[in-house]
Amino acid sequence: MSIRENVQAVIDGTLRGEILETFEEYYADDVVMSENGVEDRVGKDANRAFEEQFVANVTFHGASVGRVVVDGDQAAVEWVFDMTPTGGERITQRQVAFQTWKDGKVVREVFYYNKG
Repeated sequence: MSIRENVQAVIDGTLRGEILETFEEYYADDVVMSENGVEDRVGKDANRAFEEQFVANVTFHGASVGRVVVDGDQAAVEWVFDMTPTGGERITQRQVAFQTWKDGKVVREVFYYNKG
């Protein structure tokens, strides 16, 4: 599959609510991820634990995708999530996921969003 097809597969899996399953299939063992480019999480185990905690602590009401840009081994996906954090109020979070791909897997992903 091409990077564009893999990016679309990640989008489709996420929109189906299969966040953890999509992570397992499309993220490299040595993936590095971060929120707003701060405090890299290194390795699939550390990032899986982060994703599991995130999914366990929010209720998703919906998601949508805006622009998707693929350029070589880089991709950017514009997301809008409608969710309620456990114990919190319902929010709409807009973010861009910037990804670097290698051998059909995400090796780096940074989520950029406004925390406030």
